[in-house]
Amino acid sequence: MSADCIFCKIVSGTIPSKKIYEDEDVIAFNDINPSAKVHFLIVPKSHIDSLATCELQDQALLGKMLLLAPKLAKEQGLAGFKTLINTGVEGGQEVFHIHLHVLGGGNKMPKSLA
Repeated sequence: MSADCIFCKIVSGTIPSKKIYEDEDVIAFNDINPSAKVHFLIVPKSHIDSLATCELQDQALLGKMLLLAPKLAKEQGLAGFKTLINTGVEGGQEVFHIHLHVLGGGNKMPKSLA
């Protein structure tokens, strides 16, 4: 946990979220500024700054996040969806705690994300 990380605060319950899933390793919740009709994040409970700082020991966790995406997308009513991991400032990362965006649904679906 990082004391100044917003996602660590969501994991600890200090900051509320609209949670859609939680287990011992990850939490998933709706994005507060959605870019699609359905837009949620899958966030590991352990603090990892970004995909660029992941190591071999994170492989199972990353796989778990990716395999959870279609399950949760289906539960949220999505037949298709996009996934996105922003990495680093130049990659558009704003919160430096790795997270997987899952987006989909209707005409509000962006063709690309900046």
